[in-house]
Amino acid sequence: MVDLKTRFLRTYVNLPMAIRDEIAVVVDNKPMSWNVLKLEVDNNTALGKKGLEILDKLNFLVKDEKN
Repeated sequence: MVDLKTRFLRTYVNLPMAIRDEIAVVVDNKPMSWNVLKLEVDNNTALGKKGLEILDKLNFLVKDEKN
């Protein structure tokens, strides 16, 4: 099974550059753009993990590829 970080990165790389500056998710009442969330995910922060979980619940992340 592909983890949330990998699914996020697959989603992120397919976003147009202009969209990456837009708000992707609100974590603890703090809006986070796709770019900020990527920094949090890359640094394995708690905020990044929460953001990934929220995006997953909203079905914003690409799904696992089936064989």
